Amino acid sequence: MTVLIAGGGIAGLSLALTLEQIGVPCVVFEQVREPKPLGVGINIQPNAVRELYDLGIGPEEMDRTGLPAREWALVGLNGNDIYSEPRGLGAGYDWPQYAVHRGRFHMMLYDTFVARAGTEAVRLGQKVTGYLNNADGSVTALVLHADGTRSEADGTLLIGADGIHSAVRAQMHPDQPPIHWGGAVMWRGTTMAKPIRTGSSFVGLGTHRHRMVIYPISHPDPETGLAMINWIAEVTMDNAEGWQQSGWFRQVEIDSFAHHFDGWEWDWLDVPALLRGADVAYQNPMIDRDPVETWVDGGVVLMGDAAHAMYPTGSNGASQAIIDARVLGTCFLEHGVTAAALRAFDADLCGPVSELILRNRGAGPFGLLNMVDERCGGEFENIDDVIPAAERDAFMAKYKAAAGFAIEQLNAAPRRIAEGARVTAESVELGA
Repeated sequence: MTVLIAGGGIAGLSLALTLEQIGVPCVVFEQVREPKPLGVGINIQPNAVRELYDLGIGPEEMDRTGLPAREWALVGLNGNDIYSEPRGLGAGYDWPQYAVHRGRFHMMLYDTFVARAGTEAVRLGQKVTGYLNNADGSVTALVLHADGTRSEADGTLLIGADGIHSAVRAQMHPDQPPIHWGGAVMWRGTTMAKPIRTGSSFVGLGTHRHRMVIYPISHPDPETGLAMINWIAEVTMDNAEGWQQSGWFRQVEIDSFAHHFDGWEWDWLDVPALLRGADVAYQNPMIDRDPVETWVDGGVVLMGDAAHAMYPTGSNGASQAIIDARVLGTCFLEHGVTAAALRAFDADLCGPVSELILRNRGAGPFGLLNMVDERCGGEFENIDDVIPAAERDAFMAKYKAAAGFAIEQLNAAPRRIAEGARVTAESVELGA
């Protein structure tokens, strides 16, 4: 009853932890030889934090990777508020929203899984390049090792959690369109600076074609008051000829893009100083993949970015990967470790999450910036004269419902995986 997992990122490790919790043996194949805390800031929404808590990853562990978010806000070009709302516990959720350092969060998941399942459950320096659906219903993963040698691994099922460049997806959907780039280029970095507004605010600033996203991903230092501030600088360009740069993610000089934000200075924020205070910056295009009609091929299923890579406009890519893992867990509990469980997972999530991909491509919750830009060019004195409060609230409520973290529904929902629930070869065993 061994499940093979292609990819040891947030999606793959969340599933591995879930499988360990419900008693299903698994092996994770990760192409890197040594996991490192790479990346910058991401958000973990309350619906996903709830699942992490149910996995035994609580506030103490989460606080080592970031901090609870208190506010989400959009601000116009002249520094005036478009929309703001409390987040997490302050909004009435039973669980917080966390802004975390992606690398620290990833390493926390990795260390937790290894501590629970043992080092032999993760095979580093091994990449799944393809698969075979066998006549007896089992699956064989084709594995490329870091030294260039190849091997095969047999299992009950194969989970493709190998990201936007997924080899598993490429085999499952050989005619899929290339990666989609809508023209937005992002520059990412972190700067030690004093937090703004509530001290733990997520702020989107500017227009839908020219904006900054800023939020802290560490608690302030008690002596200096400085925190690690994550920032994303974004400009939309002509994409008629496609992405012409070499590679999708590379380090760049801050002066190569900081000029786009000259003059973005207010009494509460100095964007040029924030950018130039960073030690390093990275450039990548905002990309996703067109939805596919199914994530399943026999005993193989896609999850995380391999299934539904989406624009980060909704701050829910990592959260959806965690939800994927937990939904798969419930399907295994109901159907056993079988292809039927994969089909149930596909039927539950593929359609709704595909709609979320397209919603995020259309700017997601940042769509309010589009509306302000269209109506007044991004500068205003009173936002109610541009978009009435009721219209703003309705827009955000619709997005939250689509993304799966509407407050009332989430708080009222029962625990997804009952405490002590276990899968056996022949049946579901609930309780201790």
